[in-house]
Amino acid sequence: MISRTKFVIAFLASAFAFQFISNSVLGTEVRLFPGNGEWFPGTGSPIGWKSTLATILYPVKFVLIGPLSFLAQDPDPAPPVLVLSFAFYWTAIAFVLHYLLSKIITRKKA
Repeated sequence: MISRTKFVIAFLASAFAFQFISNSVLGTEVRLFPGNGEWFPGTGSPIGWKSTLATILYPVKFVLIGPLSFLAQDPDPAPPVLVLSFAFYWTAIAFVLHYLLSKIITRKKA
């Protein structure tokens, strides 16, 4: 099993990459976090493929950014606040996932 530290680092890198790529493809601008406060870009898009892709990605984005979407209420939050708050939240998710995966793998070996 991969170490907890490596798992958390890989999870954080993947989450930030997923957020950046999905917002860049589905949104109107290339950004890590949408500038206009639209946390789920592409959901109301008239372009068919964007709407379909947004529908497929919505559950993942809801888990990754949904609980912290209240940060969008601030019209101009400091960039480190967003990055740090999501990093802390995603670190907690990574710890839980690592724990659950280690339990599943341990049971399969036994």
